[in-house]
Amino acid sequence: MYERILLPTDGSVSTDKAVEQALTLAGISDASLHVLSVVDQTAMPPDVRSNILADELEAECTDAVADVERAATEAGIDVETSVQHGTPYEIILDYVDEHDIDCIVMGTHGRRGLDRYLLGSVTEKVVRLSGVPVLTVRMVEN
Repeated sequence: MYERILLPTDGSVSTDKAVEQALTLAGISDASLHVLSVVDQTAMPPDVRSNILADELEAECTDAVADVERAATEAGIDVETSVQHGTPYEIILDYVDEHDIDCIVMGTHGRRGLDRYLLGSVTEKVVRLSGVPVLTVRMVEN
């Protein structure tokens, strides 16, 4: 079915269901799982504090991909991880092209809250612009 599945994640609790779906799909497809987290540079103010914020965001992204990597390894799924900097939807789509990804699994929203209504969510942009299937996983709000 699929050979290479991409799971973009920001590490938020709301993405847990997307992680489950990606692990399940990779397991039944005998596919490798690529886990990508993007340090969103569009969210950083252009001042000295941005370096500190960038370091904190990169640490969160690194933790997020490491958590999924552990779960995938425990499930016997081949996994590759990456943390990159830039505009999330652009980085995701570039990653798809560069790694010959044939399916993306992602949550309907992550940490951005109100911003996603004002700017359009990363998921919406990926769905509109992706040349490969995108499985969106609706997040349950508490």
